[in-house]
Amino acid sequence: MLDWVTAGVALILALAVAAVTHRIAFSLLQRVARHAPGQADEIVVARVRTPSRWIFVGIAMAFAIRGLDLAPWAEKLWQQIAGFLVPGLIGWFAIAIIQAYADIAEVRYDISVADNLQARRRRTRIGILTRILIFAVLFLTVAMMLLSIPSIRNVGFTLMASAGLAGLAVGAAAQPALKNFIAGAQLAFTEPIRLDDVIIMDNEWGRIEEIKLTYVVVRIWDDRRLVVPVARFLEESFQNWTRSTSQLMGSVFIRLDWSADVPRIRQKAGELIAANPRWDRRFWNVQVTDATAEAMELRVLMTAADASLAFDLRCDIREGLISFIATDMPEALPRHRQHLGKLDDIRMPFVVGDES
Repeated sequence: MLDWVTAGVALILALAVAAVTHRIAFSLLQRVARHAPGQADEIVVARVRTPSRWIFVGIAMAFAIRGLDLAPWAEKLWQQIAGFLVPGLIGWFAIAIIQAYADIAEVRYDISVADNLQARRRRTRIGILTRILIFAVLFLTVAMMLLSIPSIRNVGFTLMASAGLAGLAVGAAAQPALKNFIAGAQLAFTEPIRLDDVIIMDNEWGRIEEIKLTYVVVRIWDDRRLVVPVARFLEESFQNWTRSTSQLMGSVFIRLDWSADVPRIRQKAGELIAANPRWDRRFWNVQVTDATAEAMELRVLMTAADASLAFDLRCDIREGLISFIATDMPEALPRHRQHLGKLDDIRMPFVVGDES
């Protein structure tokens, strides 16, 4: 009974020493991180705080158990538990470091600014690579934990002979998942899309909200979410409005009568565009782009900093021109004409009756 009491007291003391040492160490680290430039150090300290606490506990328990005279069965049980704990704690700490790097990238590369092309590129690549690395660390951690079991380690060599056929069967069954997984890794380097890109897919206008390893979430303009397999972005065509830059050119088409005063409308369009805060001051233009027997087509071009501003700017200019034409230039409204010919050419029908 005394041996169990001694072991319990030794473990409790070890845990207390580990907790106090961890608290002192991280208090010093937090103080250093607060005085360091930027937020990177604080993010790393916050991410590794919890896994490192359990690493301290594991190290303290290992030293405490070494000084105890355990029974053979107890020592064997501890070795089995340690075989699970050590890879698990190392994997947890590695994932915390990877997530800290992703958090630093999220702070460093702000995508809320106007010119965010480089930030979106870095955030997209780091986000995809982070998920791949976390998946790899989890896979290796589970593999190391299973290899600590002697029975599984011994049987593993026997299973290697049939692994080829099993791999083919699993690969055929999981072909869509593997296809999208590989496409997700390829997406990080080819970059057909990035976070916050404005795209049109399946006749829906939206922004890239999330990029996972196997699927992409597109936030549509009315707050619906379109979930698209990653492979579609590598195999099918889609429109990317922010591939090279977020700046766009918007257009407004208006059909008018041939009698419309185009220079006057051009002047009014320029006034409306110049007075609109959504215009980025780069370019605007008004041209007659088409003419039919009944009307002519007027196109107004204008530029904006991004797709959302371009859409709102187009609506504002369209509304302003329609109001101006309807109020100050009603003769420019489109109309249908019919030619009846001369009055003398009109023949009225008559009925010849019997004379009486």
